[in-house]
Amino acid sequence: MIAIIQSIVFGIVEGITEWLPISSTGHMILLNSIWPMQVRSSFYDMYLVVIQLGAILAVVVTFWHQIWPFSTNKEEHYLRKDVWSMWFKVIVACIPAVIVGLKWDDAIEAHFYNYLCVAIMLIIIGVMFILAENHNAHTRPIVRSIDRLTYRAAFVIGMFQLVAAVFPGTSRSGATILGALLIGVDRKTAAEFTFYLAVPVMFGASLLKLAKYGFAFQGNELAVLIVGMVVAFIVSMLIIRFLMNYIKKHDFKVFGWYRIILGVIVLIYFKALA
Repeated sequence: MIAIIQSIVFGIVEGITEWLPISSTGHMILLNSIWPMQVRSSFYDMYLVVIQLGAILAVVVTFWHQIWPFSTNKEEHYLRKDVWSMWFKVIVACIPAVIVGLKWDDAIEAHFYNYLCVAIMLIIIGVMFILAENHNAHTRPIVRSIDRLTYRAAFVIGMFQLVAAVFPGTSRSGATILGALLIGVDRKTAAEFTFYLAVPVMFGASLLKLAKYGFAFQGNELAVLIVGMVVAFIVSMLIIRFLMNYIKKHDFKVFGWYRIILGVIVLIYFKALA
């Protein structure tokens, strides 16, 4: 029962932090350090990734019309070329993280999944967000829609996603949004492309983790996983809508300051425990 309650809390944290540029993995690692989940370590390693499936489903439901590449309108072509083009750009952006993830996934977890790396990356990316928004305050975005996003720009955004794949605390959404902002993409387009980019990346990572785990659930582990995914889905639906409305009138600097403050608190907290 304790594990179920913990899964609800972890699902809430996942749903909030997956889409806000503040690092979901970083928050999950920190939460587990403060309140260790009462499950086997092998299950938790899988849970930390697979719970993201709930968050992915929220993107699919929210943006279904924008991401479904087939038209049901008889007056339109059956294949929606603009959507196919968007997915090809997503594939290009995914290439760097997929290559590194498949080859060095276990090594990355062993070396970088710790509070020090999380805190440092929270601070660094936070500072970069503030600097990027200060710079963009005096410039006009070049790209205002995904159809104007080039394949070269998609690849550059993918390289930023690679940094997030290696260093927890970076934030996958934070890195890709930051990368997009730096190359002249407006906030709305940057956020939308980040959401779409998450679908194949997180779905693939989840399947890989499940395959490695071998579906060897014990006791109430399956229930714990399902509860976490459902909660993450519900919270993600709310957060995605909040973020898309928020960025219509605000920039990302508040998230940059949040990251810096949290990073400093994390360093102080764990230094005090040492």
